[in-house]
Amino acid sequence: MNNSEKIFLGSDHGGFELKEKIKKYLDDKGYCIEDLGCYSEESVDYPEFGRKVALAVVENKARGIIVCGTGIGISMAANKVKGARAGLCHSVEYAKLTRQHNDANVLSMGGRFIDHELAIEVTDTFLNTEFEGGRHQKRVDDIDNV
Repeated sequence: MNNSEKIFLGSDHGGFELKEKIKKYLDDKGYCIEDLGCYSEESVDYPEFGRKVALAVVENKARGIIVCGTGIGISMAANKVKGARAGLCHSVEYAKLTRQHNDANVLSMGGRFIDHELAIEVTDTFLNTEFEGGRHQKRVDDIDNV
């Protein structure tokens, strides 16, 4: 990924701390980031932020990173947006495969279930792995046409 491409970030209160760590890391690496919230650990509802990031990703043909307590709910909300393909990843291998095989454009993680160092590795893998296309393209097209 080109560091000048925009990356949209979002979280609920359960993912706020991890989102902030990822934001600082990406900012230090020179990535262009836009934080769509939340902005504190005050309780909020994850669907709003999953949806916001997914809409921005689709509209801007960009990538996004979303975090809630488990990563499950926020990815479900993101995947309701046509054109968004959010993959829940808690390992480097999952991040690699969700990019190679699914052309995921949104990375989801669970702030309560992944340590910060691993989350940074997962983020790097997600942002630096290309979609393989080929036999996988038909499947991605099928997902997008649901």
